[in-house]
Amino acid sequence: MTIMKPLKFIVFILSWMLSFSAAADTVQVAVASNFAQPMARIAAAFQRDTGHQLLLSSGSSGKFYAQIISGAPFEVFLSADDEIPLRLEKEGLAVAGSRSTYAIGKLVLWSPRPGYVDSKGEVLRGGSFTRLSIANPKTAPYGAAARELMERQGVWQTLQARLVQGESIAQAYQFVASGNAELGFVALSQVRNENGESQGSMWLVPQTLYTPIRQDAVLLAKGKGKAAAGQFLAYLGSARAAAIIQAFGYELP
Repeated sequence: MTIMKPLKFIVFILSWMLSFSAAADTVQVAVASNFAQPMARIAAAFQRDTGHQLLLSSGSSGKFYAQIISGAPFEVFLSADDEIPLRLEKEGLAVAGSRSTYAIGKLVLWSPRPGYVDSKGEVLRGGSFTRLSIANPKTAPYGAAARELMERQGVWQTLQARLVQGESIAQAYQFVASGNAELGFVALSQVRNENGESQGSMWLVPQTLYTPIRQDAVLLAKGKGKAAAGQFLAYLGSARAAAIIQAFGYELP
């Protein structure tokens, strides 16, 4: 029996892999804007490894919440926080027990102009900028983190007239990249590529100055019972996915 059990297990795994590859499926995934670049890499690796395809939509977590409760066809949700997935679970729109933290995000103050943002963020107090971009604090977790930081620094009220708000962290980034704002609060992953390279200048905000951005993934009710959706969530915890996540500057939980 000690010999037969491993043999039976190997046969089972081989049979499962053959049936799995023959039944490639698609999964509709809603992903927070800050995670769009690493998610594209993970999706490509997942498809190579499993044959399954991920149909990706990126946007603000708050907007996705509104779409999900209105019946959007997403099967997996990668949020920029841990509150919205929990809320969806409590409301019966996500599968209980399927939540997990896939990454911990980092907030940066960034400008495409070299030397413009100093390493301690003093530009917020004495800079001559006219526009500072942030994501909407009500719908985007990185925007909420930026507001929390500025409130702690005592500059939130004084900078109100200079703020430009994007609907998502992607739009907040575009405001800065296009020159419509001289600098802005964005996610580290947006200004750092997978080789650890970045352009312009930035202040990597100490994580002690804002509530940790724990980003949770969850299986939505529409994905319940779908093997490919569950396999993707498991894949997020794999060594291959972890390497991609860390390469873009996120911390692992």
